[in-house]
Amino acid sequence: MTVRVLVADDQSMVRAGFRLLLADEPDIEVVAEASNGREAVVHAARLHPDVILMDIRMPELDGLEATRRILATDTTARVLVLTTFDLDDYVFEALRAGASGFVLKDDPPEQLIAAVRTIAAGEALLSPAVTRRVIRHFTSARHQSPPAGLSELTARELEVFELITRGLSNAEIGRELFISDTTVKTHVTRLLQKLGLRDRAQAIVLAYQSGLFEQS
Repeated sequence: MTVRVLVADDQSMVRAGFRLLLADEPDIEVVAEASNGREAVVHAARLHPDVILMDIRMPELDGLEATRRILATDTTARVLVLTTFDLDDYVFEALRAGASGFVLKDDPPEQLIAAVRTIAAGEALLSPAVTRRVIRHFTSARHQSPPAGLSELTARELEVFELITRGLSNAEIGRELFISDTTVKTHVTRLLQKLGLRDRAQAIVLAYQSGLFEQS
């Protein structure tokens, strides 16, 4: 199965770099490029890409609003935000908008390629560093009401949920709980369904907005 990618960035050299990088991967195809948020929305609606590499700061329509508009009409799309670690506010807002992960523009090529595949597979991509920043942000804010569906989670699903909020991968959760990766995936799928969430990124936001797992 080929992962179809839309690259949205206002810098032509950046777009060209991503296109050349991904062109060497037999299972990834860049189907379009966008130089601003409006173009990204139009291309996404027309082509329905699997993954959208989305720059935040773009003219006419920024990446945050473009992400909101795209995901409002296509719940299967996955947005991978291009960012830098010094843009905390953008990270938080992108999570709220529905982004599934973040990569740095100067990350090694193999990390970017792996990120595209991870997002396309339906996983969220939040490094522990980003997760810690999200935790600090949301635990300092006023908590919202607990999410609907929380009471339906089993004890094991709650354990998995808490480990997700720490930024652990499926493999790391499996080692922590002494269960297989397949079992972890099953628990993650079920808890996301019960809570009405699209991926792990939304789960982390919801958990810390609600104060479910207070960190000492």
